[in-house]
Amino acid sequence: MTIDLRSDTVTQPTEQMREAILHAEVGDDVYGEDPTINELQEHAAAQLGKEAGLFVTSGTQGNLLAVLSQTERGDEVILGEDSHLFYSETGSLAAIAGVQTRALESANGQMPIERIAKSIRTATDLHQPKTGLVCLENTHARSGGAILPLSYMEKVADLAGGMNIPVHLDGSRLFNASVRLGVDVQDITQYADTVLICLSKGLSAPMGSILVGNQSMIDRARRWRKALGGGTRQAGIVGAAGQVALASMVERLATDHTNAGVLANGLQRLPELRIVNEEVQSNIVIVSLEQLPIDSTIFIQRLKEQGILVSRMNERQVRLVTHREISRADVERVVQVIKDMVQEV
Repeated sequence: MTIDLRSDTVTQPTEQMREAILHAEVGDDVYGEDPTINELQEHAAAQLGKEAGLFVTSGTQGNLLAVLSQTERGDEVILGEDSHLFYSETGSLAAIAGVQTRALESANGQMPIERIAKSIRTATDLHQPKTGLVCLENTHARSGGAILPLSYMEKVADLAGGMNIPVHLDGSRLFNASVRLGVDVQDITQYADTVLICLSKGLSAPMGSILVGNQSMIDRARRWRKALGGGTRQAGIVGAAGQVALASMVERLATDHTNAGVLANGLQRLPELRIVNEEVQSNIVIVSLEQLPIDSTIFIQRLKEQGILVSRMNERQVRLVTHREISRADVERVVQVIKDMVQEV
């Protein structure tokens, strides 16, 4: 049996989701007539403390819609240089939204407040783009699922809000953050004007994300979604699984966090390896192979031969992500297989 640690996106829908899909009440969502999607959007907006929500096909699409709906062409967007928006969304902010990115250095997903302040530009100088949006990511994927402190988010919100600049939160794994912090998700979302959550990662729905914000912003996003080919018809089939995800899959994320901690503790005992994110805060473990004579491509291939799948971060690092389909026994087997493997190379 394969143990797939490449991402939490590999999760299969639960039996309850499959049953909900089978019996979903549907309509044409482009006309706003899919009752399941309408209910999902309303539920998500209320859960996240915003006026309205919009079902989108993916987190990448939702992030792009957030930018398109809150900026003008030629604006500048401040974000982290290792954020998903900047690093992993195919340059869509430039290619489609027509905005310039101001990518700042960050540590654990946190851009220094003073750097953000110095980077903000207004429309007073005709030579410069004006800052149209500040983007945060919580949890932060390339920092090993690091969680942004509430105090940090509050400072960013105060700074941007004081300049009438909206804040967008890429919260693809937002519920991992709220569960780990032990807070209501609105304690986090209060510091952002728009929020994107993903239904198909740890929450295990087959597809889809939700973008939430005020009503006028969501109205603009809906129009942009149509322009991007994201309008769907009987989308309630997948929306029904999303309803189950939000209702029943959030609290169990704590198990994924526990398993990630066990995994990290086991691997860090091996002198040949180093855990990059020393404090594993959620469900992602990044492992450095710098002490091994093989690179990540070979490491990944050898694990694959043992029925274990992990993903590549770079030439000397790999990523392991725990999720609903990874058990404690799976974690223990992975540690043992890696231990045996590194002793042989």
